[in-house]
Amino acid sequence: MHHNGLRKKIIVPIGMTLFLFSLSCSSSLASFFRFIERSMAGLSERSVQVGDHKIVYLEGGKGESVLLLHGFGGDKDNWTRFARHITKKHHVIAPDLPGFGESSKIWTDRYDIFSQVKRVHGFVQKIGLKNFHLAGNSMGGNIAGVYAVLYPNEVLSLGLFASRGVISPLPSELSQELKKGNNPLIVQSISDYDKLLDFIFVKKPFIPGSLKSYLAEKALKNSKFNTKVFTEVGAPDQLQRVMRFIRARTLILWGDSDRVLNVSGAYVLKRGIRNSKIIIMQSCGHVPMIERPEEASKHYLEFIL
Repeated sequence: MHHNGLRKKIIVPIGMTLFLFSLSCSSSLASFFRFIERSMAGLSERSVQVGDHKIVYLEGGKGESVLLLHGFGGDKDNWTRFARHITKKHHVIAPDLPGFGESSKIWTDRYDIFSQVKRVHGFVQKIGLKNFHLAGNSMGGNIAGVYAVLYPNEVLSLGLFASRGVISPLPSELSQELKKGNNPLIVQSISDYDKLLDFIFVKKPFIPGSLKSYLAEKALKNSKFNTKVFTEVGAPDQLQRVMRFIRARTLILWGDSDRVLNVSGAYVLKRGIRNSKIIIMQSCGHVPMIERPEEASKHYLEFIL
């Protein structure tokens, strides 16, 4: 009892000191929350050099490997809460795609889908992955789908989470906004960040105010580079053109209330990919693995087990 009480007296002040220190600086607060979330998921941060690009990634867990690719404007931590349920049975790798997060942003390079597929393949070779489950969200889904076509012997299964690369029968709100000259995915002012969250979520996750400010400032800082990537990413039907060549069994997971990529695109993929299963999550937006990580991971685990 005496030792337990002493331990509590020591732990609480240290914990409180860390927390108060984290509140003193929004970037420290972001680091603090990231550390907690990654620890709960069993993930650690690593980095490798692939050609001209430094690629920073999260890794953790044991078992068959699962490679997770985030979407446009996202980063490796888009998968952290989702991975919490996956690392119990699988080895998870979630990189910052080149041009995003803490990976290199090289102005003289191009960031079209095929260039990114080539870089992801270089990353896979560098860290020694042989066969793995591959999943991606939005732009990451487009990259994952093309990867599965070009390197079929590596991919055990394919997960397309609200994947870019398909012209949906019903136009998305994003496509309508782009025609007006607006891009809700690129933050041009601090106030745009709340609008971005409203656009991609049905029910936004809670973000403490100071942390939200930090994330908004970070998104604003990256807006010029994100604009470059957005203009270079390529035709909107790149996955649709090659989907018939996908051999891997494929899970198509989509939110029914996706404003970025209309859910009708999910059925285009279902018809075009022979060995595919479709799951539509109700009252869910563009990033199901963030909005409802437990439910999305349950669907995914049932598919890959």
